[in-house]
Amino acid sequence: MAKILFHTGFSVIEKPDIRHGRKNADFGQGFYLSENEEFSRRWARSRKDEKTYINRYELDDTDLLIKHFIRNKEWFDYIFNNRRMKEDAYKEYDIIIGPIANDTLYDTWGIITSGLLSDNEAEEVMMIGPCYEQTVIKSDKALSKLLFIKADELSAEEIHKYRQIVAKEEGEYQKEFSQTLKSLSD
Repeated sequence: MAKILFHTGFSVIEKPDIRHGRKNADFGQGFYLSENEEFSRRWARSRKDEKTYINRYELDDTDLLIKHFIRNKEWFDYIFNNRRMKEDAYKEYDIIIGPIANDTLYDTWGIITSGLLSDNEAEEVMMIGPCYEQTVIKSDKALSKLLFIKADELSAEEIHKYRQIVAKEEGEYQKEFSQTLKSLSD
């Protein structure tokens, strides 16, 4: 089945690379996309003298091995292990789809590794906040089925508008995060 996916970045990416980027990202190394165009626009940043683009692709996922996570213990364990650079438990999959560990949650990883939270408490913290999905192309087979359609340049005004939305969401998340940590320490 074909679906449209989006990737935000500082360049037009006609030929994505699945071996570029952090190995300790949520779902390991791969090419990260979203089915949600508005959410993809929220990832937009501006840099001096650089343009920002929303790259649009079509993916035919027929005959691909796909792992689809929901926000649960299995998802938490997979991200937890990837962030610690452990072996990829789902390396046979072509595509991994599932919730994003909110970037604000990255602070949680510092708290977890410091020993302030148990794994169960850290998992509880990871379940709060907004839940957005990501699609990660993990194999050459899946990459060969990803067709670049076009890239749209984002204006500075549009980037600013979406950054305000993100700032509001992050503020709400921080409140919920603080309340959850407080309840765990009681």
